[in-house]
Amino acid sequence: MRTRSLIALAGAVVALSAAATVPASADGAVLTTGSAGGTAVAVGDVLSAPLASGTSATLYSSATGTSGVKCTSSVFTATVTDNPAAPGTATESVSGHTFDASSCSSNVLGVTGVTGITVDNLPYSTTVASDGTLTVTPASGSTIQTTVKLKTLLGSITCVYQAPSLSGKASNTGNSIAFTNQAFTKVSGSSLCFAAGYFTAKYAPVTDNGATVFVN
Repeated sequence: MRTRSLIALAGAVVALSAAATVPASADGAVLTTGSAGGTAVAVGDVLSAPLASGTSATLYSSATGTSGVKCTSSVFTATVTDNPAAPGTATESVSGHTFDASSCSSNVLGVTGVTGITVDNLPYSTTVASDGTLTVTPASGSTIQTTVKLKTLLGSITCVYQAPSLSGKASNTGNSIAFTNQAFTKVSGSSLCFAAGYFTAKYAPVTDNGATVFVN
């Protein structure tokens, strides 16, 4: 029994000594291209994504309703400002978030069309954690704001909606970013503007110069 114990102890010492001579492999970056754990996305790279195929971006008047505005074409762009080793949190600066008004429609009573949707107060800061948690925040002293211009039976109206921040989820399935029922409050506009807005959209694939982006 003592002999076996000494052999086991000697084996453990040898194993630990061998491990000590092998440098620990560096963790991959939070954002990579090509595959999970692939090539790190460089700081300064611009990421972009359209709406996921077959989906729409919606701004509905309630979290459970279907009345509001719907668009089938939208794109965001963001510049990577930090991409540390995983697990960690990468940061980005959202410099563009556009909606093609020709792809937008509204089923609000009295509204006959959508003439424009503009995302104001850019750039926004975005954090992406290794678990996929994504948060969008405005600059200090500012707010996330969207201006919606609608055609109505009485002429054109402008509706302005604001939110303190947005929360989303990044997924390696389809290399997507999704927002679900993110609440906005109307801060100006006529009575034809719905009093609150709930934003839902899925963007995919997220790419870096054409290469799909993964979160690690």
